[in-house]
Amino acid sequence: MTDKDSLYRAMVASGDDPDAPRRVRVERRGDRAVVTLDEPQRLNVLSAPLVRQLRRALADLDADPQVRSVVLTGADPGFSAGGDLQMMDAAISALDAAEGAADIWRWIRREFGAVARLIAGSDTIFIAALNGAAAGVGLAWALTCDVVIASERAVIVPAFGKLGLLPEVGTSWALTRRLGYQGALAYYLRGEHLDARAAQRMGLVQEVVEHERLLAVADEWCDRVAALPPHATAMAKPLLRAAADADWPDAITLEEFAEPVCFTTGAFADSVRSML
Repeated sequence: MTDKDSLYRAMVASGDDPDAPRRVRVERRGDRAVVTLDEPQRLNVLSAPLVRQLRRALADLDADPQVRSVVLTGADPGFSAGGDLQMMDAAISALDAAEGAADIWRWIRREFGAVARLIAGSDTIFIAALNGAAAGVGLAWALTCDVVIASERAVIVPAFGKLGLLPEVGTSWALTRRLGYQGALAYYLRGEHLDARAAQRMGLVQEVVEHERLLAVADEWCDRVAALPPHATAMAKPLLRAAADADWPDAITLEEFAEPVCFTTGAFADSVRSML
C-alpha cells in the first residue's frame, strides 16, 4: 500500500469487488423485508463485503416507499460476532501510513456509522431479530433498531473492554438510556455475556421467544406496523427518538407541532367517522 493509497480505500475496494461472495440476503414481501447477515461459518463477522453490501441493501429498502418495516437478523448460529479481526490487524499495521488513524475513523464513521445513521434516521421501522450471539458493531446496529426481539438462544456479548475498545457506533447512547450511567459502566466493566432473559430484564430487548418462532414473531411486529396508517409510524419514530433527548417542555412542544398534521390525513378522518 503506497502513501497515495489508504486502508480505507482498500477496504472499500475489497468490499465492492464484484467477485466478492454475497454476504447479505434480502427477502422482500410486500410492505416488509427481511435482511440476513450471511456468513454463518464466521458468525457473520463484519467483513468489508458484508458491510458494503448491507449499506446498499438498507439504502435501497429505505428509498422504497412501499417498504414500511425491515427485519435485521443473522444466519444461524449467530447474529454477528462484530468486527473482523483480520481487518483490525490490517488497521493496526497501517497506523504508521500517511493517513494513520484517520483511515480507521473513516471506516468507523462512513461505513459502520452510516448503517447506524440510516437505521436511526429512516422513517422505516427496523426490527432486530437476535438469533444468536451479538457483539461489537453488530450489537450496536441491533440496539439502534426501533424494536429488538431475541431468540432464547441469543447472547449479548459486551466485547469492547476486553479488546481495549470503548462502546462504539451509538452503543454508549443506547446503554446509558436503557441502563443509566452506572448501569452502563457496570455492563462495560463486567464484560459478562448476557442471555436473552437477562437482556430483557435490563431493557435491552423487548421480547424473548422460542428460536424456531423468531422470524414469525418478527413478522408479527411488521403486522403491527402495517396495521397503522403510514403517516403514524413514519412520524412517531422521529418524534420519540427526539423526545428521548429532550426535556419535558421541548418534548411536549414537539408533540404539539406534530399532532395537527395527523388531523389533516384521510386515515384520521376515516377513523373518527367510523368510531362515531
